[in-house]
Amino acid sequence: MHWKNPLFKMYWDKQDITAVTKVIKRGSYWTMGPEVDQLEACISSFIGKKYGVAYNSGTSALHAALLAYGIKHGDEVIVPSFTFIATANVVVLTGANPVFADIEQQSYGLDPANVQEKITNKTKAIIPVHYGGAPCKNIKALQEIAEDHHLVLLEDAAESLGAKIHSKNVGNFGKAAMFSFCQNKVITAGEGGIMLTDSKNVAEKLKLIRSHGRVENKEGYFATTQDMDYIQAGYNYRLPSINAALILSQFKKFNKIIQMRREKATYYTKQLKKIPAIRTPTEVKGEYHVYQLYTIELPDKKTRDRLQQCLTKAGIMTKIYFEPIHLKTFYKKEFNYKKDDLPVTEEMAEKVLTLPLYPTLKKKEMDYIINSIKKGCR
Repeated sequence: MHWKNPLFKMYWDKQDITAVTKVIKRGSYWTMGPEVDQLEACISSFIGKKYGVAYNSGTSALHAALLAYGIKHGDEVIVPSFTFIATANVVVLTGANPVFADIEQQSYGLDPANVQEKITNKTKAIIPVHYGGAPCKNIKALQEIAEDHHLVLLEDAAESLGAKIHSKNVGNFGKAAMFSFCQNKVITAGEGGIMLTDSKNVAEKLKLIRSHGRVENKEGYFATTQDMDYIQAGYNYRLPSINAALILSQFKKFNKIIQMRREKATYYTKQLKKIPAIRTPTEVKGEYHVYQLYTIELPDKKTRDRLQQCLTKAGIMTKIYFEPIHLKTFYKKEFNYKKDDLPVTEEMAEKVLTLPLYPTLKKKEMDYIINSIKKGCR
C-alpha cells in the first residue's frame, strides 16, 4: 500500500552519500575497513563504555553477547514479551530457555517484582528492553536484582540510543548493552548493531564469535598473507565498512536528529493530550526520551482497532509495537505459554498504537494525522 504518511522515513543528507561513496571508490576493504574500528570507538565513547564490537545487526550482537557470557543449553534467561521477537529468539538460539516476565505500565519495561518471582537456580541472565526511545523506568532496580543473584544484565537498548536517566546514558546499567542501526532507528545504515561492554575478556570473545572464531592479528584477515588460527566455532556477523561509514556520518547529525524528533513528539503530545481517550508518552522528571517511537495508548482493544482502521483508510500508517511474543505460535508450541500468563503485557498490547514520527515530518502532515485521530476517536 502507498501510504500518505508512512510510519518512518530515514533522515539523510549529502554527507551520508559522500561517506558511502568514499568507501566504494576505495575499491577495497568493504568489510573490516577502518570505519568499523572508528564506529566502535565513537559509540563506546559516546555511551561511556570501554569496548564496542560492531555487528551486522542488533540481533547478531545480542546473540553473540549471550554466547560470550556463557549462556548455554538448559539455562534460563528472563526477558519481556513486550518487545521485538529477536529479544527472545536469541535466547532460544543459544539453547537456553526464555522465561517471560511481565512489564510495568509507564515505560513498558520489565517489572522488577515479577522478574524476582521468575528467578530460579537455572536463571543466568536478564534482558531488560528500553522501549521506543525511552529508558526502562526500573532499570536500576533490575540492576540490583541482577547483582544480588549474580546474574548477567544485558540491556536491549536497540531503540534508545541517547536516552538517559539523570544524565546517565542508557547502556551503562548492565554488564553489556546492545544498540541497533536498523532502518527505523534514530540513526541507521539500513542494518547494523553494536555491543558495548567494560570487559576486555568479553570484548575479545565477541570478536571471535563475530568472525568465525578466528584469532586475527592487527592487520586483519583480508590484509595479510599469514595463516590464522580458529579457536572456536563462530559466525559471520561482521558489519560491512559501507554501513559503518554511513552510521558514522549519521552520528554527526545525532543531536540535530534527536532535537527534531523531540520537537515533533512535543507537538503531538500538546495536541493529543486534549483527547480524553488518548494517553500520550510521558517523560518523567530526570529522564530523557529520544522518541524512536511515538506510542499512544487507547482505553481498550476495540477503540484502538477502530482508530487504526480509520487511520489506515486515511492513508496513515500505524503499527502495534508490540504484540506479545509468548502468544506467538512458536512460543506457545515449544514453551507452553498461553493467554493470561502475562496480564499486564497482554493488556498493554491491546491498547498501544504507534504513530508516524520522523525528523522531516511536516507540521501540516502532523495536523492531518491529528485531525484524523480526532475523527477516529469520536
